[in-house]
Order: sequence, then structure tokens, then C-alpha cells
Amino acid sequence: MIYRDFQDMKLSALGLGTMRLPVIDGDDAKIDEKAAAELIDYAMEQGINYYDTAWGYHNGNSELVVGRALKKHPREKFYLASKFPGYDLSNMDKVKEIFEKQLEKCQVEYFDFYLFHNVCEMNIDDYLDEKHGIYDYLMEQKKNGRIRHLGFSAHGGLEVMKRFLEKYGKDMEFCQLQINYLDWKFQQAKEKVELLKEYDIPVWVMEPLRGGKLAVVGEEYEKELKGLRPEEGVPAWAFRFLQSLPEVKVILSGMSNMEQLKDNIHTFEEDHPLNEKEMETILHIADRMLEKNTVPCTACHYCTSHCPQELDIPELLKLYNEHNFTGGGFIAPMVLGGYPEDKRPGACVGCRSCEAVCPQQIKISEVMSDFAGKLAL
Repeated sequence: MIYRDFQDMKLSALGLGTMRLPVIDGDDAKIDEKAAAELIDYAMEQGINYYDTAWGYHNGNSELVVGRALKKHPREKFYLASKFPGYDLSNMDKVKEIFEKQLEKCQVEYFDFYLFHNVCEMNIDDYLDEKHGIYDYLMEQKKNGRIRHLGFSAHGGLEVMKRFLEKYGKDMEFCQLQINYLDWKFQQAKEKVELLKEYDIPVWVMEPLRGGKLAVVGEEYEKELKGLRPEEGVPAWAFRFLQSLPEVKVILSGMSNMEQLKDNIHTFEEDHPLNEKEMETILHIADRMLEKNTVPCTACHYCTSHCPQELDIPELLKLYNEHNFTGGGFIAPMVLGGYPEDKRPGACVGCRSCEAVCPQQIKISEVMSDFAGKLAL
């Protein structure tokens, strides 16, 4: 197992995410506890020492199952992370209640790592609002040793991250981001990593395989990859991409069965970062994958000056691309949930003024109608 230095600790480069534990009859709330415990026991045996859970995973049952599974192992042999569930605004005034319950559910006296969960457009104002007392309470728990290291996770855009860091960056010790070779450009992951470097904040990675989309790629792409590394499986390329980023300390993977776990552990037996040609190839493959499922907006902003509704069309098209490529998901609805109704896709009046100046000849009015219909916004 590869390990990365973080302060005075050595963290396994592969961490076990517990959002996708094995379940019974396809019911996300019913974790197959025996199978989950077997995964965690094997991970411990193979040197994985980082375990990531959260209040909302598996309808609140992940923390319970993870706590019971880790209880049999010496506390000093693993690092446990959980998060304050700010993705639900009704939780904002419950930080003490939730934190105490999390310790109880996980059967520990402290969290090695604790995060502001999912900093995004929908909740940034509340996270920054001192009346909720979230920051003050978590800093107090850190002072008391019940949180060893405090950080945040983010699915929000670059500007949201900037706002969060301007206020709390000096106290953030790590940041968890969605990074993979597809999102390096698609979700501005590269720019987000560069922003964190300005604050000297190391990176934890979530969704390295983008929910499994990068575990299997098209035959033409696989052939290209095999030509460069015949011995490397397709999923391993996603991990090798991340091993090539010096800012990355921990790569979390939500492994649902023993086969996935063993494959990933094998990948992390050694570092094999990509060389220049391999990096160029994998990013070119990402570009081609995206071309087939997205509209070609270049964010030139010619359209915005011609929109009578003053919609941020490039941003809406970016969210449309995300939603289309992913086949749904939570990111677009989450971001748009923070928009006023008159700035959402459904506010488009179909005047086509924007289309008259679009260099890419995108049928923007049709895209907005389709987007609004898919999201019922």
C-alpha cells in the first residue's frame, strides 16, 4: 500500500469511502452489514487506514455500520472521517446535536478528520452566516481534541470555494474535491486545485471513477490506453491520473464488493504516475468523451448581452452539460436550487436573441426548454 505524508501522519493513498457499501435487495438504506464488515476487515489487513463516512450516507446507516465494523480494530490503527451535513439547510442550527450523535453512532471519542460537507451554491450563505455557530462549534471541538483535523468538501463552483476560503481558509487543513480526468476541465478541477495551493491546503479526492463511468470506457479509448500500458486495466488509469497530482494525499473509492476492493488495492501497491504522453492521451480521451454528450459552449458570453431575462446562459449550459453527461445526478439541481426562479432555465422566453450571436450556433432556447423539462424547474 502506498502512503502519503500528512503533517505527522502516514495516510493510505487509497481510502475506503462508505457511500456505496453493499446493500440488500437494492435498497440503499439496507446495508449488508456482514459483507460490509468483510470489506472493512480486508481493507484493514491490506493497509488501508482511512475510512470516510457521513451523516446522510445510506439513509443515515453508514456511520452505524462503519462504527460497528471498526470497533473490533485498535483505534490507533485507523483514521475516521465524517462530516457536518450542511447539504440540508434544516441542519444548520443543529451542529452540536448532530456532532454528538455522530460520535455515538461511530462509537468513537473523536474524529481524526471532520468536514463541512458539500460547500456549494445552495448553502454557502448559511455556512458563512455566524448566527448558526457551525464554525465556532467545530473549532471548539478541535481545540478539545474531538476533531483532530478540520476541512471541507466541495461540489460547488470556483467562486463558491473562493468565498468559503476567504473566510475560513486559514483554519482548513484539507479539502475533498471531485477530481478525475474527465472533470479536470469539465468541472474546473484543475483551477480548484490551484486555488487550494494558494492556501497550502492538500487535496482529498472523491469520485475518482465518476460513479463508475470511468471504470468502463468505449472500445476505441480502451485500445489507445492498452497501446500505452498493456498491463493496466481501465479503472487503474483513473487512479494513475490522480497519482500524478502531487497535491493529492488521499483518493477515496466507494468499493461495493470484494472484487473492486482487491483490484483497487492492487493498483495502489505501487505508484505509477503518468508520463507526459500518457497524460496528454488521457485528457484528449476526456475531451472526446465530452464532445459526444455536451453542447459546445465556449463561455464567450456573447449571448448574455442579448438575453432580455439576463440569464447566465454559459453557466446554465455548463450545468446542462453536467446533467446530460452524468445522466442526471444531484449537482445541477443542487446548484439551481440556489438560483432565483427568474434565473433558472425555465425563465427562458424562447426569443432566440442569444442564438443570433452564438458563434457555436447552439440552439440555446431548445436546450433551456429541455433542461427545464428534465429538472421541472
